[in-house]
Amino acid sequence: MRFILSYAVLARWRAVLKLLLVVTIAPLVHAAEPPPGRGEQQLERPSARPLAPQQHAIPLAQLVAEALQNNPEIQAARNERDAASQRVAPAGSLDDPMLEAGVINVPTDSFKFDREDMTMKMIGLSQRFPYPGKRGLREEVATREVEVADFNLQEIINRTVRDLKVAYFDLGLVHASTQLVERNRAILDQFLRIAETRYAVGQGNQADVLKAQTQLSKMMEEIIKLGRERRMLEADINRLLGRGLGAGPAVPDAVELRETPLELEALHELALRTRPQLLALQSAIARSDKMLELARKDYYSDFDVRFSYGQRDSMPDGTKRSDMVSLTFAINLPVWRDAKRGPRVAEAQAMREQAQKMYEAQRNELSMKLRQQVAAIDQNLRSGRLYQKDILPQSRLTVEASLAAYRVNRVDFMTLLDNQMSVFNFEIAHATAVSAYNKALAEIDLLTGRSPN
Repeated sequence: MRFILSYAVLARWRAVLKLLLVVTIAPLVHAAEPPPGRGEQQLERPSARPLAPQQHAIPLAQLVAEALQNNPEIQAARNERDAASQRVAPAGSLDDPMLEAGVINVPTDSFKFDREDMTMKMIGLSQRFPYPGKRGLREEVATREVEVADFNLQEIINRTVRDLKVAYFDLGLVHASTQLVERNRAILDQFLRIAETRYAVGQGNQADVLKAQTQLSKMMEEIIKLGRERRMLEADINRLLGRGLGAGPAVPDAVELRETPLELEALHELALRTRPQLLALQSAIARSDKMLELARKDYYSDFDVRFSYGQRDSMPDGTKRSDMVSLTFAINLPVWRDAKRGPRVAEAQAMREQAQKMYEAQRNELSMKLRQQVAAIDQNLRSGRLYQKDILPQSRLTVEASLAAYRVNRVDFMTLLDNQMSVFNFEIAHATAVSAYNKALAEIDLLTGRSPN
């Protein structure tokens, strides 16, 4: 009888203890479960919601306008173009005339101006006239240099805008990744609480709790890494904008996947017509042609024209002497052909050949890069669509199903955790594809020479 009473009391206390555990722990378990009536549908969890819009975001067009105004490299290229334009007029101008003055035929025994008939005070003016055509060629060479400088300015503008867009989209990816990491960390924190609850009631094991804690630590490490990348990209953007060290960070808009129709052949033809780098090389070829023609013109003589006026004093007996004028012509003799003019012609020919080969090399490189970027755009567009329409919805449903099955011990915690990490990786991959797509479009703009808006 005593044994039976003890067993009944023990059973009663066990029932009370079980009831207390259920009342205390059940709310924690149900906090991560879907509300009644939803069955195994998607949970109201952070990763299932779209990315929140960026607060205080700066549009890309605004940053581009600021870079065009304040970027030091662009300003330096503008100054170089302006300096080149000031060399056109001097290149086609005549050399300065020479003014001379002196005395002629002064006798050394008396140093008087009235003793000898040829003694006079002289003033003269001389001017060199290049062989016909040289001035025009020099002016054309200077004009081509202005064209080269102007195309180089446009290329620097396009390249700066490309660099700014790439940094902007990379920064947008960092911001999106940071949001995804934060949301995934919140979900993992829910999973950790579920694992701890199940372990407390004896339905889980400690390895599940440790694995969830490890993944949370990895998320913290990822946030630290993203913070470092964010600061580096913000510094790069401030550099491109010409901002100082104390300038505030740029906050990008949310990056979107906007499909742009592209055709490789049309892009290639457009690039050959409008790419400033190629146009600059074409102008360099034309400049080299004019330089070669000018070097060949150097075999012809230039002309010097000299006019002088001589004033003579009267004779000692008062007889007046008439003044004299002189007009002379002179030419240079280009006799040093092998030592001076031949190497100049060879130099001009080599520079012309160099410009031609550089143009061909850049044209071939342009074709290759266009093909690469069009392929990258197509790949990232397909990947972005696939992640957005198929992979992400399916993987999120897989997590929902795994969580429902985990509650009834049909799958283990590692399966649930792996499925959630797969969703996170797919979300990061989708954001990366969107960013890479937009960066490839920026490269296309540079390669085709499209001017920034």
